[in-house]
Amino acid sequence: SRLCANDLDVPVGHIVHTGMLNERGGYENDCSVVRLSKNSFFIISPTDQQLQLEDYFFLNKIWKNKMCFTALNLIGPRAMDVLSELSYVPMTPEHFPSLFCKEMSVGYANGIRVMSMTHTGEPGFMLYIPIEYALHVYNEIMSVGQKYGIRNSGYYALRSLRIEKFFAFWGQDLDSFTTPLECGREFRVKFDKGTEFIGRASLMKQRQEGVTRRFIMFVLEDHDTELDLWPWWGEPIYRNGELVGATSSSAYSYTLERHICLGFVQPPQTGLARPVVFTPDFINNGDFELILGGQRFHAKAKLYPFSSLFAQQRRRKNDMELSNFQGKE
Repeated sequence: SRLCANDLDVPVGHIVHTGMLNERGGYENDCSVVRLSKNSFFIISPTDQQLQLEDYFFLNKIWKNKMCFTALNLIGPRAMDVLSELSYVPMTPEHFPSLFCKEMSVGYANGIRVMSMTHTGEPGFMLYIPIEYALHVYNEIMSVGQKYGIRNSGYYALRSLRIEKFFAFWGQDLDSFTTPLECGREFRVKFDKGTEFIGRASLMKQRQEGVTRRFIMFVLEDHDTELDLWPWWGEPIYRNGELVGATSSSAYSYTLERHICLGFVQPPQTGLARPVVFTPDFINNGDFELILGGQRFHAKAKLYPFSSLFAQQRRRKNDMELSNFQGKE
């Protein structure tokens, strides 16, 4: 509880998204934590955070028991159908709610930690499998999934899908100088949980004074994906002709059929003693452009993802896919 900004005092089996912060309030670890028992927790972090996390635990005198798991993501509208055939446990939302973890058998392999969450914003599950069972479970999933049209998808495909859902990624969007308040994650910080967690004082001060920069989503509006250069990351961001930041991630959105960029913007300093505080008006009343290869492109800036539009378009697409699939049967 001292290490995590969010509240881990949840019922056994529940999953908590949280940050482990430094004294400045910046991210040392962006992770998910499962409460396995009263005094046992399972921490999930990106692979490229492992060494930093080892140092963080060492400096904070935390005992750990590192176990070897293989992680498999089962994502999509038919994920529940596939996993239901490989387990004796009901997989419906009523029996297996979101952000919940169960240890179960999958394809006769036991000790699988199955979590009802994904890092892409799509429905599905994450399976943490003891390495000796990994190949067997993978083969079982692929075998059962054939009739549902299952396909392999790589790590970087998942990394790109999270961008249209406005999910930040540690090491690319977030770093040790980024606070939860600057990237729209204040809801993952529990100031009143009764524990003086690391970084709380700095976050309290920042919340009182206001943030001076903010994590923003940009949708390129006049960009031709067939003819124009594609964004990568590091592209300059201009507001009303002034440089205000740079992108940190970008990807093609298969839902919007446009390119989306994520990045931090900061109001220009005016020579005042105190930095200019960011407000929503800075986004709502600004004309934004991104520069790709020397060419300017208009961009629509948003503080929050296009969730309603995503949901509508995704539902229509899933309904069409399901109708086509049933038609083939």
